[in-house]
Amino acid sequence: MRAARLIKMVLLLQARPSMTAAELAGELEVSERTITRDAQALSEAGVPVYAERGRGGGYRLIGGYRTRLTGLGRSEAEALFLSGVPGALREMGLEDAASAARLKVSAALMPSVRDASQSASQRFHLDAPGWFKETPAPELLPPIADAVWDDRRVTARYRRQDAEVERELEPYGLVLKAGVWYLCARGSDTGSFRVYRIDRFTAIAAGDDRFVRDEEFDLPGFWEERAAQFARAILRSEVVLRLSEAGVRQLPYATDSASTQEALETASAPDEEGWVTLTLPVENEMVAYTQLMSLGPEVEVLEPKALRERFARAAHQMADRYR
Repeated sequence: MRAARLIKMVLLLQARPSMTAAELAGELEVSERTITRDAQALSEAGVPVYAERGRGGGYRLIGGYRTRLTGLGRSEAEALFLSGVPGALREMGLEDAASAARLKVSAALMPSVRDASQSASQRFHLDAPGWFKETPAPELLPPIADAVWDDRRVTARYRRQDAEVERELEPYGLVLKAGVWYLCARGSDTGSFRVYRIDRFTAIAAGDDRFVRDEEFDLPGFWEERAAQFARAILRSEVVLRLSEAGVRQLPYATDSASTQEALETASAPDEEGWVTLTLPVENEMVAYTQLMSLGPEVEVLEPKALRERFARAAHQMADRYR
């Protein structure tokens, strides 16, 4: 356990000019006192770890020291080969580069783990798009991906409802969500970040001008925040329902999971028939009708009145049809 920690400490210091005891303790999940002891142990073993004291101090390796302790174990090698998403790489035009990289990594591995690529592919495959839905790769994805990798500003034409707008963008990152590609970009003139669906771009022109990337920009964190904002923003209406026990179990499969959880947490106690009453946030009445119809007789709409009447008409029509 300690040997592995010491190796990781050396690799961390090799990758960065300097790290504080607090940063190393956080990365290695130990106390700062343990970091001090580990640094001393490395020095005694001949690894030139130097400690700088005072404000702005930390640990660093002297004289460009490089370790050769970079061999991958089987589990590490398999995890490396799992890190790629073949379909996404193909759509971005990176399939050949990824294949060459895998071959180079395989050639550099110890003989005992050179089958890691085959072992991983036999045990795990990621199919990102949802069922019954084939989403073709956007035609402009490869040039957008090139601009993202090169930090190049682009001039983009974007389809918004019935109009097209032109934007000067700094493309920061790509996100593949349920088979749909999105671009997270900063407006060159506004300085604010927005999310764009790539299949709505009608033209992309990348210039020679590179932008200076904000190193504090966190793509996963930004996407998580914007996705949550989007999910909340579209839920503009509410419906009041009665649900049977079976309806409660089925509701998460019919509607938005976040709104369902919120509604169930504030549901009433079961009545004498075992049914609960709750208020469910929904996008609009049309969407609510489509979603809740899948619950059949396990749901009763109480409000709004127009939606309740629509369910009543549908119930009468179905009863007549099946009579």
